[in-house]
Amino acid sequence: MLKHVKKLWTGQEGQGMAEYGLILALVAVVVIGALRTLGTGIGAKMDEVSAELTP
Repeated sequence: MLKHVKKLWTGQEGQGMAEYGLILALVAVVVIGALRTLGTGIGAKMDEVSAELTP
C-alpha cells in the first residue's frame, strides 16, 4: 500500500499534484462548512434536551 502511494506521489507531474491540492482544499472547505452547520444544530438540540431535563 505504501509503495502504491509513493508511486502516485512521485509519479505525478507538478500540474497533477496542484490539481490534487485544489481538490483537497475544496473538500476541506465543504467539510468545514458542514461541520459548522451541524455543530450549531447539535448545540441547539443539546440545549433543548438540557432545558427539558432540568427540574
